[in-house]
Amino acid sequence: MQRIKTLVSWGEVLEQSHKKPCLVLKFSLTCISSISALKEFKALATELPKYLVIIQKERDVSNAIERDLQVKHESPQLLILQDGKGIWQATHYKIKRPLLTEGLRMYVK
Repeated sequence: MQRIKTLVSWGEVLEQSHKKPCLVLKFSLTCISSISALKEFKALATELPKYLVIIQKERDVSNAIERDLQVKHESPQLLILQDGKGIWQATHYKIKRPLLTEGLRMYVK
């Protein structure tokens, strides 16, 4: 798992999603449900690249994700990116491995 710390890195991740889908978790340092989401995200068995955005430290990246994907900001928020778009998301306590696995199975081509 890599952190997305800059707008340039975010642009690279978005561009990469045209070649290979990836997962992005927006994480809050002050949110209890974020801790649970991070554990689930780390334990998720997938070969897809995983990225983490800490919203308190990378607010500009979090805002760019919302703007570029036209997805309302939530925290925690897990997004599947493919072809430069957010194709699926889960938020808060819905970020659980069985649901994530199902989302990957149904939406990632």
